[in-house]
Amino acid sequence: MQDSEIDFSTVLGASMHDMKNSLCMLLQSIDTINDKIDHDDRTRAELAQIHYEIARVNSNLLQLLALYRNNNKSLPLNVEEHYLDEMIEELWAKNEMYIDNKGISCEYEIEEDLAWFFDLDLISNLLNDIVVNALRYTHTKILITAKKINNMLEIQILDDGKGYPEHMLLPNVDKMNAASLSQSRTGLGLYFATLIADAHTNNNCHGSINLNNGGNLGGSIFILRLP
Repeated sequence: MQDSEIDFSTVLGASMHDMKNSLCMLLQSIDTINDKIDHDDRTRAELAQIHYEIARVNSNLLQLLALYRNNNKSLPLNVEEHYLDEMIEELWAKNEMYIDNKGISCEYEIEEDLAWFFDLDLISNLLNDIVVNALRYTHTKILITAKKINNMLEIQILDDGKGYPEHMLLPNVDKMNAASLSQSRTGLGLYFATLIADAHTNNNCHGSINLNNGGNLGGSIFILRLP
């Protein structure tokens, strides 16, 4: 029985990785089609929505793959120095089709030449999932800020939507359990964010996330802190 469980686990991990690659190719194909053909507003909107939904599924698969690897003690961290403005610009580029179609204003405010040490793939996927969620619920604007505070990197993602529901504004989001995960896809995303943030350590200091409402835009505020 144990061998069968190990085999199934291996197949599951390989299948998720293969599906992730296929979805990435599909996203690239949609981008190519969007650039090459002439289409009316309705077709453009439909393509943007398809692109958005595939991106959400791809993000979900990346999270499941990371959780699978973490459960099997095989989640590697490739920590290197990265410039924040380059990473944020790439986030906007990934979602450009949906952003343009919805007419959402996306801006960032980052300290000049701000760079930090972290795993680019994991952190960019974490932030992209929050951005994708914000794109769904914002009214007109999303703002990303990044700055150094007390020897920590603090990244905030703000929107002008209705904000997070009260039940999500927990004092410690990292105390989420299986019940909270089953409530929505957002629960999985926040659990993933907590896991990845906590995996980044420096001098016994761990990364963390926090949720809030209000701020300059009056909507939801996602906060990521990395040591």
